[in-house]
Amino acid sequence: MRLCDAHNHWHDAWLRPHRERVFADLAAIGVRHGVVNGTSETDWPDVTALAAAHSSRVIPSYGLHPWEAGNRSAAWQETLLAALEAHPSAGVGEFGLDRWMLDRARPDDPRLTGLRRAPLEEQSEVFVWQLQCAAAQNRAASLHCLDAFGLLHDLLRTTPRPARGFLLHAYSGPVEMVKTFADLGAYFSFNGAFLDPRKTRLKAVYSVIPADRLLVETDAPAMRLPAAFEEFPPFSAAAGAWANHPANLAATYTALAAWRGVSVDTLAVQVESNFQRLFGLDNPHSLQGSPQPSP
Repeated sequence: MRLCDAHNHWHDAWLRPHRERVFADLAAIGVRHGVVNGTSETDWPDVTALAAAHSSRVIPSYGLHPWEAGNRSAAWQETLLAALEAHPSAGVGEFGLDRWMLDRARPDDPRLTGLRRAPLEEQSEVFVWQLQCAAAQNRAASLHCLDAFGLLHDLLRTTPRPARGFLLHAYSGPVEMVKTFADLGAYFSFNGAFLDPRKTRLKAVYSVIPADRLLVETDAPAMRLPAAFEEFPPFSAAAGAWANHPANLAATYTALAAWRGVSVDTLAVQVESNFQRLFGLDNPHSLQGSPQPSP
């Protein structure tokens, strides 16, 4: 069985001390490819280094996350374009929209410490530029969205989108919007954290997503599975936190197959086909002479 992780952060510092073990475990469970997403100017070089070290398994992706939008440098667009030019197989992402950090995140949330929380208008400007960049070069776009699905729809509808499509990573929006987003070119990736009993409404969401638009992800080291589903124990990380082991991808496939009433093998074949359609080199980027958004 061949597995694909549509969205992760394998380059993250929390996983760095365990990298040899992580990649051995990924190989053992049959992970063929993973899309490794940078989220800020400071970690894009780490994505590049990991892709160089594990070129057969890592597909790099470079983007400015909405949590980082308020802290971008004046050269962020130029730097992003340079990273993409140097890596023809790379995607654009992770980028997106996040109302949660403005309205619901605790003021002392340690994940947001030291960050200026960009308002939605500013996030939208950063989002549109990156989506235009992905569209101009027909690169897969990996999108983050929390509590802003209406705005996301409006921006997707009115902005050029990559012909190959885009990923709504860990989609947690309304079931009623699945068809609307799919009609715009969306793929949807299921995350094992959704197995939490408090997230039961998402079972309906992932039951109606078209089979040819379905992907699977870990977001590792973030978004741990409930302990009862974890096949690989988490790694101890900073300040008492725990890092999700990327090899829990296999358990995520197993659980999603049960939700959808198909065998794991059937799901894996379909997901690999979807992954190749969105991210794969058999759907080449149109880089020659492609226009680019102005920095």
